[in-house]
Amino acid sequence: MSNPTTEAPLPYHTYDIQDTAQKLDTNLEDGLSSQQVQERLQQYGHNQMSGNGGVSPWKVLFRQIANSLTIILVAAMAIAFSAKDWVEGAVIGVVIITNTTIGFFQEYRAEKTMDSLRKMASPTSRVMRDGNLAHISTNELVPGDILVFENGDVIGADARLFEQFNLEVDEALLTGESLPVPKTLETLTDPDEPIGDRINLVYSSTTVTKGRGRGVVIATGMQSEIGKIAKSLIESSGDSKTKLQKSMDKMGYLLFIFALLLGVVVFAVNKFRITAEVAIYAISLGIAVIPEGLIAVVTLTMAAGVRSMAKNKAIIRQLNSLEALGSVTNICSDKTGTLTQSKMVMTKAYIPGDGYYHISGAGFIPEGQVIRLGEISANDLAMAGSSDSYTQVVNYENMGAPLRRVVEVSSLCNMATLKHDKTTGEWIGVGDPTETALQVFATKVGRGRPALTQKTDNGHPEFSLHAEFPFDSTVKRMSVVYTEEKSGKHIAYMKGATERVIGCCSRIKIGDREETIEKPDQLSQMIGYQVEQLASNGLRVLSLAYRYIEPQLSETHPDYWTREQVERDMVFVGLVGIYDPPRAESKESVEQCARAGIRVHMLTGDHPATAAAIAREVSIIPPNYRESKEGPKLVMTAMEFDALTDQEIDDLEELPYVIARCSPDTKVKMIKALHRRKKIAAMTGDGVNDSPSLKIANVGIAMGMAGSDVAKQASDIVLTDDNFATIVRAVEEGRRIFANIQKFVLHLMSGNVSEVIALVIGLCFADSSGLTVYPMSPVQILFLNMVTSSPPAMALGLEPNNPLTMRMPPRSPTSGIFTLEIISDILVYGTLMGGLSLLNFVLVVFGFGDGNLGHDCNSAYSDACDLVFRARGAAFSCLTLLILLHAYNCRSLREPQWLPPGIRNYYSNRPLFWSIFLGCGLLIPVLYIPYVNTSIFKHQYLTWEWAVVGVSVLIFLAASELYKLIKRRTMKPNIVLVDDEKAAY
Repeated sequence: MSNPTTEAPLPYHTYDIQDTAQKLDTNLEDGLSSQQVQERLQQYGHNQMSGNGGVSPWKVLFRQIANSLTIILVAAMAIAFSAKDWVEGAVIGVVIITNTTIGFFQEYRAEKTMDSLRKMASPTSRVMRDGNLAHISTNELVPGDILVFENGDVIGADARLFEQFNLEVDEALLTGESLPVPKTLETLTDPDEPIGDRINLVYSSTTVTKGRGRGVVIATGMQSEIGKIAKSLIESSGDSKTKLQKSMDKMGYLLFIFALLLGVVVFAVNKFRITAEVAIYAISLGIAVIPEGLIAVVTLTMAAGVRSMAKNKAIIRQLNSLEALGSVTNICSDKTGTLTQSKMVMTKAYIPGDGYYHISGAGFIPEGQVIRLGEISANDLAMAGSSDSYTQVVNYENMGAPLRRVVEVSSLCNMATLKHDKTTGEWIGVGDPTETALQVFATKVGRGRPALTQKTDNGHPEFSLHAEFPFDSTVKRMSVVYTEEKSGKHIAYMKGATERVIGCCSRIKIGDREETIEKPDQLSQMIGYQVEQLASNGLRVLSLAYRYIEPQLSETHPDYWTREQVERDMVFVGLVGIYDPPRAESKESVEQCARAGIRVHMLTGDHPATAAAIAREVSIIPPNYRESKEGPKLVMTAMEFDALTDQEIDDLEELPYVIARCSPDTKVKMIKALHRRKKIAAMTGDGVNDSPSLKIANVGIAMGMAGSDVAKQASDIVLTDDNFATIVRAVEEGRRIFANIQKFVLHLMSGNVSEVIALVIGLCFADSSGLTVYPMSPVQILFLNMVTSSPPAMALGLEPNNPLTMRMPPRSPTSGIFTLEIISDILVYGTLMGGLSLLNFVLVVFGFGDGNLGHDCNSAYSDACDLVFRARGAAFSCLTLLILLHAYNCRSLREPQWLPPGIRNYYSNRPLFWSIFLGCGLLIPVLYIPYVNTSIFKHQYLTWEWAVVGVSVLIFLAASELYKLIKRRTMKPNIVLVDDEKAAY
């Protein structure tokens, strides 16, 4: 095949299915081989739009240059050079280049990380490759791939259909047609057929609204129909900044204004005699105000957190969700596959007139026995399978008519398939786990769907499919219509939730006879006890039904039945019980949520008794919970919950912990109820109809394995393992990230406050000529901000998780970074550090010296300025050590760091330890290397002054511990005190 960039598009809608497969050299059953895929990726490239996305290094560089700090530094450099202070100007120039370079590489790496993770969160597609069904990233599709899709999927590439059942596709994005387009397999004849009329094709980026199908990929990337109008479809990136980043920007503007005001103060103190030194000091004070490393550290921390979450199976699609995760108070989770293993196996059945049956065997292996138990108690039902007391084995030949119908419904009213992997020898279930369990059961008795639908010796299959009405979360049932070969009649089969199936039944099969249902609730009364028995054993209960049906309308049309025509006057035939064991980690995860002040709600489509049984196992409700009039009703059905008005829901003492038979509308109602209670809710979902609840939830979480692409695109987070424990880990990681941001904000801002205090009060010192003598030089300030503060702040952003993180209550979403406690800490620590640093200057000059401030000691060293230069060295050394050691204070807002147990964990954050170690080490060269000390930093080396510095450090450490002790004694504890044995309730 020729290169797709030059090849004219083929009119595949005019090709029949076999010609299409031959043209694209593919196998309709097994798909492409791995080698073919690699060859076609080389030839056709990846399935993506050109020019949509990527990270522009020029934009990143521009953001680094066009910020307030760089502008201030450029101004300082210009002033220094204009005053012919070449050394200071050169130093500032080096700082500008260094800061811009470091910031560029940090931000560029973070942006690249986010870009790669966004690609990971892009829609996935199901394809047949090497004879197996595989989930791949959509951008890996190539022409010739066999694409498999169903209701809720976003089509990954243009494809020619070769299999479809009730398939309808929303093509509004491409054609503007508001109604879904029904699809067919028939070959069209006009090569110039309009796109909207090519009903045997499906197109990239369109959405399946009904049914299912398979197709051969015919075009990818820019060769697809959507690719041809890519420019109009590529969404603008918009403002990708989070609320946190925007608030940081706003803070930066306010600090910039404050810096200008301080500059005016400097000029005023010097009576507006604006010399080069005065101007540089004013700018230096502005530099001290602005925490220049803050935005870079925020970006780096969030990128590292997102990368960490990706490793832990949670792909972040929206950065805002990182901030919301730390505030989550309620998690609304599905049951199947999230709290449970999604390894379903059918273990029980109930046939009216026959009693119960036990089905042995586990997993997808179609080996086991059907054992008749008869009418037994709930306790005996729970023990069945672990006992040898029941030995009446039933095979297909000696089955009664009702059980045969149960097998047929399980096999044929089913979209799942079983495949035997020839390479590994394992059996693989393809499709919905519940349907796979039913298919395994039917295969155990030799009546799987392939055996019933493949041609027999007479050239005809036993059953031929005519219509299919797939499971829908709003109706909670599925039905199909087949032709029965031996009778020539049409027969409809149905399965689904019991209350939705029995409403469609007018008869019940008992043995070889059928009894008419006189009243609507009669059937419910007849089988209600058996449903409760099965459900109370933690089984998911489905009801099965069938009926012979007459054709409707014209048989020349493939869809000559409607759902309403099929799903009525059915014959109830039996119940099946499917067990899906909870994940081993679910119970601990739910209890961990409770210890963190997070309430878990289970919203499931299962029967109330089944939902309650699983909820007890995973600690969502107490093990001894029984509904009573006095206490809150913790388990409700969707019907009960939906019947309540908003006011009645708000009046409930507790919102239900479990909602059974849950519909998508119920999920939306639950989220709105939580929002009215000022709760921050995370919601899981996988279906198309879950999109509204995922959108309105504070954090929408889609299932990466079982979820539809529509749900993924509506979500903030995609789980790649569909595991509830991953949600809890994501919440924990979100809390860690936010806590770390608070830690380095505290560190940077308190350092800035200390510098401002020292520099502003230092304006009081004047020499013999009346000019201000500065306690710190501009280069010292730059060094403190760039070299001393930034590395520990970055290390605090990588602080490992605190074991107490999940024992703290959820953060208030309105509190933001700057809580009252954080503001207090910034002011207290900043004042303490700034005051001690200034005290060092005062003691060296006035306490132990003669108080001589010399003349013009701001610009050059002289013997007369030696005392001032030593005082500057002491003040600088003191503030350097305090800022470095203060990083350990910031690791915990209240827990001790310089006393046990904090002192024992000094090495747990290795980057922090080494940044402090290196920061202390850099003091030596800047203090003791000649010329560097006096001409660049404007200070002198220390001798006896180290004693003053050392005492100041000890005072700071003691004062820090005293301050934390006062906070622990006077402030409300920030730990959730929950008895571990009652963690979930």
